[in-house]
Amino acid sequence: MKNSRSIMFVLLSFITGTAAAQQFRTEKDLLGEKKIPADAYYGVQTARALENFQVSGVTTKFYPDYVKAYAIVKLAAARANAEDGRLSKEKLAAIEKACQAVMEGKYHDQFLVDLYQGGAGTSANMNANEVLANVALELSGHKKGEYQYVEPHDDLNMGQSTNDVYPTAIKIALILHNDKLVKEAVELSKSLHQKGEEFKDILKMGRTEGQDAVPMTLGQEFHAFANQLDAEITALRKAETFLYEQNMGATAIGTGITASPGYAEKCAVHLAKIMGKPIIMSKDLIAATSSQQGFVVYSSALKSLAITLSKISGDLIFLASGPRTGIFEINLPALQPGSSIMPGKVNPVMPELMNEICFKVIGNDVTVTLAAHSGLLQLNAFEPVEAIAIMESQGLFFKSLPLFRKQCIDGITANKDVLNRYIERSVGIVTALNPVL
Repeated sequence: MKNSRSIMFVLLSFITGTAAAQQFRTEKDLLGEKKIPADAYYGVQTARALENFQVSGVTTKFYPDYVKAYAIVKLAAARANAEDGRLSKEKLAAIEKACQAVMEGKYHDQFLVDLYQGGAGTSANMNANEVLANVALELSGHKKGEYQYVEPHDDLNMGQSTNDVYPTAIKIALILHNDKLVKEAVELSKSLHQKGEEFKDILKMGRTEGQDAVPMTLGQEFHAFANQLDAEITALRKAETFLYEQNMGATAIGTGITASPGYAEKCAVHLAKIMGKPIIMSKDLIAATSSQQGFVVYSSALKSLAITLSKISGDLIFLASGPRTGIFEINLPALQPGSSIMPGKVNPVMPELMNEICFKVIGNDVTVTLAAHSGLLQLNAFEPVEAIAIMESQGLFFKSLPLFRKQCIDGITANKDVLNRYIERSVGIVTALNPVL
């Protein structure tokens, strides 16, 4: 009897505990009502997107700066609407707290929409609206879903459309990512230049078309690598400027319908202040809503960087080939055994990794090209895949460049005896003697 009571108690605890864990609130949209987990900060439209777009498993939260970008855009919009007198001071204060919390890295686990999505980004925008509204409610002492106090559409999306919010958020995210990428590219350039100085007195034969050419120094070769990378850094910085022009205030197609006069200009000013970047309003919001130039130009700069890094990586693989039957002018750091069958083999794994990343980035640029020219009339519905491609390329680069620098470039050494032997045996040295002879 005692055991029976114990079993019943355990069962009752399990049942009531499960019921408590499965509490819901009910929200509705134009398609009807839907149950939302009580502890979720997202709402009904996000819930529908979670059902419809289970594709890649890579969601908005995968890129923290992308989540931050939505908070930045919504903060700028709220401040612009408050200046126009459309948003009350109380609601502005609540929205500011919510946006600031997300910008600080909180609540990111609620940004759950798959990056692959139909609807030109509507689900991503509504995910941001719903999360920020519920965070604002909770921080103001209200319950999630009490939208009479702060509403996802009326307040968080006031004077906006997905068609201006979504591309602006992407551009903000790309700018934030570009800062990280440029920083790592600069550090890699410094390492290459340092190798140039280290090797400046080591003579070697230069090669054209794989054949002996004329003498140079190994230092000149590495400085050349670095200077090629420096040119790509300059291109990235220039390409970023094409992301500064944004279409906030354009709303659906660029006419500014539902936005107040002057709102677009105010949004640009607030975005510039928050970002510390010279962000401006497009002079033609209709053109800006359908144009993909900023994405295309920036993606092209990433492709150019990929081509240069791939070329440098290929050169390093060639220069380190051997050791006994190859060029073997330099040594790359030995990081791991290179074969499961051939003893003593050590592969150039970091330059190979960099090549793989570069190939992917070049392919991503093709994706951006196809998506950009496939938009119809006043909107491009394929901006989500452009965002996916460009952010993936940026992420691959700013994560791999420090690995390439620390585990490859910084550890390269020169095989002086090999270099001397080659230069002594090459007829190419005659060219350098021509003026004397």
